[in-house]
Amino acid sequence: MSTSPLDRQAIHEELEQARMTFHQLLDDACDADLRRPTEGTRWTNEQLLFHMLFGYMLIRPLLLLLRIFGRLPRGVGRSFAGLLNAGTKPFDVVNYLGPVGGAKVLSRRRMGTAFDRVIAFLHHRLDVEREGDFALAMSYPTRWDPFFYDVMTVADLYRYPLRHFEFHRRQLTLTDDDR
Repeated sequence: MSTSPLDRQAIHEELEQARMTFHQLLDDACDADLRRPTEGTRWTNEQLLFHMLFGYMLIRPLLLLLRIFGRLPRGVGRSFAGLLNAGTKPFDVVNYLGPVGGAKVLSRRRMGTAFDRVIAFLHHRLDVEREGDFALAMSYPTRWDPFFYDVMTVADLYRYPLRHFEFHRRQLTLTDDDR
């Protein structure tokens, strides 16, 4: 797989659109909106917003793992993904509790600042990414997230958080316009 400069620009635009949308969601929500339950999750809107932020924050370590496993024999990555899939139940607990605690630690303002920082990092990383590295690939634990593919490339990882973000955005119950 090769990513052209046009694809980089499209990813930059997706990152920036997500950043603006995230800030709009935070800015438009009152405290009561943030405490309201979401649709289809056990989280409040505030907790789900943290989870959406965390989806972007995960890209940094996932890129690092992919750079390591993408250079190893495929069987090593498949074994690692299998091990992670076997640990889905503990992952689900951590995946749920992380946003519960994270939303208590990060205020609305701090969530916005954190989102800005992670998007700035991804913009920078995307700009310096070597063309050949977009094709690096590794196996992923598909039981952990419906947006993980069995095998994902660096290019796929840059696109992953937007799919995750948009899916969860539809579960927010901030206003009728958020769905």
